[in-house]
Amino acid sequence: MSTEPFLSPFISLPPRESVAAIVCDLDGVVYRGPSAVPYAVAAISAVSVPVCYATNNASRPPEVVAEHLRGLGLSVRDSQVLTSSQAGAAAIAERFPGGRVLAVGGPGVHEAASRAGLSVTRTADGVDAVLQGYGPAVSASDLAEVAYAIEDGAWWVATNTDTTFPTDRGLAPGNGSLLDVVKRVVGRGPDRVCGKPQPDLYTVASDRLGVPADRILAIGDRLDTDIRGANRAGSPSILVLTGVTKRDLVASAPPEDQPSMVLDDLRDLRRLVPTSDPLALG
Repeated sequence: MSTEPFLSPFISLPPRESVAAIVCDLDGVVYRGPSAVPYAVAAISAVSVPVCYATNNASRPPEVVAEHLRGLGLSVRDSQVLTSSQAGAAAIAERFPGGRVLAVGGPGVHEAASRAGLSVTRTADGVDAVLQGYGPAVSASDLAEVAYAIEDGAWWVATNTDTTFPTDRGLAPGNGSLLDVVKRVVGRGPDRVCGKPQPDLYTVASDRLGVPADRILAIGDRLDTDIRGANRAGSPSILVLTGVTKRDLVASAPPEDQPSMVLDDLRDLRRLVPTSDPLALG
């Protein structure tokens, strides 16, 4: 097996038969850019419990993400994908029902805000809130509009604070890097962050799945987002070393960032969760 021993787990890994669902990160866990991470598709396809794919990457709508996953060979419904844009839009809609929102980021940010019943604009004039997420085409003028809106009193919601995300070419700047630009201008951080390491994605997934958090196994590649968010939600977690976090960072991580287990890759996942393959445990 490629598993490491338990590393001072914040929440212990439950018995295999007690795992009722999986909440799985995407970038660095299932894929890097357009390509699948080795072993990930086969490993996830073998499990028999429901899987929710929860991603901090706010740039794409859920159906586009689901199509990407289907193209890699996974059987995925659109409703199995949960993005930080959806969590952020829901938070704004709860506070400002039907409100006017400046949405900055990729198509996933704009569509999530619109589907939440908000009036979406690309300028700062007269907005109740800002929803800021990652988008590869976000420009300096977009970030200026965010700053203008915040200076005028808009409620600033960030989808996530990831400074980087892994692609097939290497690490690229993430939404956290774009937030830092605005923070330097307005002198403070967002009023609300809805992606990991906040527990929102895990709690929404728990509600969708109808499974309590302590029976959901969270899988991610980042200690300070995926694992910390799972710990805050009360879910056991696996850190997989196919993305951002490398092995030497785990032992020195604070308790709140400690996973229940570490895996080199997802080949051993079927030993830790129920599987539909009777030969999976070999």
